[in-house]
This record gives sequence, C-alpha cells and structure tokens, in this order.
Amino acid sequence: MDSENCRESQNRANWFSRNEKIIDRLLADRSSIICLQEVWLGNDELVNMYEKRLGEANYMMFKLARTNNRGDGLLTAVHRNYFRVLNHRELLFNDFGDRVAQLLHVESAMPFWQNRSSSCVQQQSLIVNTHLVFPHDHSLSIVRLKQVYKILQYIEAYQEEHKLGPMPIILCGDWNGSKRGQVYKFLRSQGFVSSYDTAHQYSDSEEDAHKWVSHRNHRGNICGVDFIWLLNPDKCRKPLKISWNEAVFGIIKYLLLQAASLSETNAFALLKADTPDDHITYSSFCQALCQLGMVHPDRVNSEELEDLWNEADRDRDGVVDYTEFQRCIWSPKCYSQEEEDDTETDVTDESIVTFQANDEAFGFTVKEAVLFPPEVEKGMWPENYSLSDHAPLTVVFSPVRMPCSPRTPRSP
Repeated sequence: MDSENCRESQNRANWFSRNEKIIDRLLADRSSIICLQEVWLGNDELVNMYEKRLGEANYMMFKLARTNNRGDGLLTAVHRNYFRVLNHRELLFNDFGDRVAQLLHVESAMPFWQNRSSSCVQQQSLIVNTHLVFPHDHSLSIVRLKQVYKILQYIEAYQEEHKLGPMPIILCGDWNGSKRGQVYKFLRSQGFVSSYDTAHQYSDSEEDAHKWVSHRNHRGNICGVDFIWLLNPDKCRKPLKISWNEAVFGIIKYLLLQAASLSETNAFALLKADTPDDHITYSSFCQALCQLGMVHPDRVNSEELEDLWNEADRDRDGVVDYTEFQRCIWSPKCYSQEEEDDTETDVTDESIVTFQANDEAFGFTVKEAVLFPPEVEKGMWPENYSLSDHAPLTVVFSPVRMPCSPRTPRSP
C-alpha cells in the first residue's frame, strides 16, 4: 500500500504494524487453510514474522515468489490439526506478468465417515492459490484467461499422473476480474461455483454482478475480484479445451464489439479481410487475431490457433461462412453450471468412464462465506479501512457424501 508521498515499504513502522494486524486477524479466524497473495517475500523480516507466528499456531507454510525477482508472491498455510499435506507443486507461468500458482494435495487429518463397505471414503482435496495479472488494457484479458487455462491443465495432468480418484478442487486467489469477465464464465463452464455467491444465493445475472466488492484498486475503482472457487466430484464437466475455445471466442467478440466498436456484419468483414468470397479463410482469421493482439505464446499459441479454427470450421470445408461465424465465433456457447446440470444424463460417449451406482465421493457444501469489513458485502468500500486494499474472504465448508460424476476424458 502506498501513501501520497512514499511507499509503505520505506516505512518499517507502517508495514510492520499493518502486517501484525493482518496476522492477528488470520489467527482469530482460525482457518484450517490460509491463502495469501501479494506477500512481500523479498523482505526477510516480514517473512520471519509470518513464519514465527503462524508456525507457533501449528500451521505449516508454503511460499512461492513471482518470477524475475518481483518481490512479492504467494503464501499458503495449512493447519496441522485439520489437514495433512500429501504433495505440493509450484506452477510458474513464465509469462508477461511473472505470475505463479501453488497446488497442494491435502488429506483430512481425521476421517469423517466410512462407506457402506466399511472402507474409508477418500477424503482428499486439491487446493490452488494464485494471483492473476491485472488487466491494464483489453489485450491482457486473454493473458488472464490463459493463466487459468494453465492451472486447470496442470490439475488434470496431476490427477492423471497420480491416478487420483474423484475429489473436490478449491481455487483461491485474487483473480483481478469480476463476475462479468471471461475468467468467471470460463470457470463456471467447467463446473466451478463461487463460494461467496453460493452462500448468499447470488446468480450469474447482471443484476447480481455488483452485489459485493472485495478490492479497491490503484485506480480507485471498487470491484469484486477475490474468489474461492469450488468444484465438487459430482459435477459433470465438459472437455477443458472446448471451454477454452469458447472463452477465447468470447474475448474475440468483446474486442471486436467493444474495443473496435464493430457490428456483427462489420466484424465478419474484418475477419474475412480481402477474401473475395463471402467467407473467412484460415489466413484471414490468423491475420485478424494478430491485429487484435491475441497471437502470442502468453496468449494464443500456434497450436491453439489451429484448434480455434477447427472449432469454428464445423463442416471442415476449409472456410468459415457467415452461419458458422454467428454460431461459433460471435455467439460461442459458454454455458453455465445450471445448463450443465440439465445435460448430465445425456453423457453417452464411450470414452467417458461412468461411475457405479454405489460409488461415493467426498465433497463440500458451502456453509458460510463472509467478507470483511461488512460494508463490502453491500457493494461499498469504507474509507476508514486500512488493513489492505483487499477485503479478506473466509468460507466455511462442510464435508458431504456425494455420488461420483461421469468423468469427461482429458483434453488431448
């Protein structure tokens, strides 16, 4: 946090006092898992403060600094009384924002129940902590989306590598984007639910998009960007690559519609460029995406560009006509979890592994979710709040038995 004249880091008394208060609040909450972002890991004295006080409270800590010596990073603390850490992985995006993510594979320290055959139901979870890049301009929307795509790809690969059974996945962090953005829609299309919105029975509608805030950014804007996402093993998920393609098409439409102020017909004309016939070619498609600043290893790479084209060219005739443009590019179907629930019984692909009727899994229900200070829950930012420029989000989960969902095959 900065004052008008100097950075807080230049005043030891200020940063020391503020971080002591942050730790006081964390310990008072008595959370079983703590996920922090923007921790000043380059300051040994501050790191020692967290390690000492959290360690004395029986937490084990995992730290991960951003790449290229950015100074700050992630800190995840797990209370030994509640969870055992089976594995810990570090994910380095190595991208424009030097962003990173932590993956923890944890197991409940005490079993909750046994299944009908008297064997313990697997009570393990995957926990992710991350901090996405700030969207300084429209072009960075695709970078943020790519970071989430990498996280979900990594989770899929980890589950496959360790041959893991169904288990809940919790994603925590500063997502630097609101409920209106493509990252939110992308995660919803994968079956994740926002724990805070679930607890307060808020929908994905525009009406509920601004009910709460969690951040006042450096531009003075207030917005809701801090989420704890939950994916239970009873949720049916579409293939990850399909969700990615649909989300990218959503960003393409946004850039054409909002940034370039193009109508549907003018957007089609831009994508087909100088093609004499009334269709888009692969060459003109690639050229247009380059002009929009989307083609880059941190954004859409050459392989993903080809996948997008194959998704748009549904009839495989080598071109995209106006109907395909409307259906696949201008109005891509990124459906919500409510729509997914309606289609779960239609999963009949032979490559999908189905579960037996008596198979049980361990999952969570959202019991409670609270933001502090309470004003932010009403969409307001109190001027006297100085603990942080973010409002801490605390979620209480309750363990629950649930059937395993049909599992979609991993994206090739």
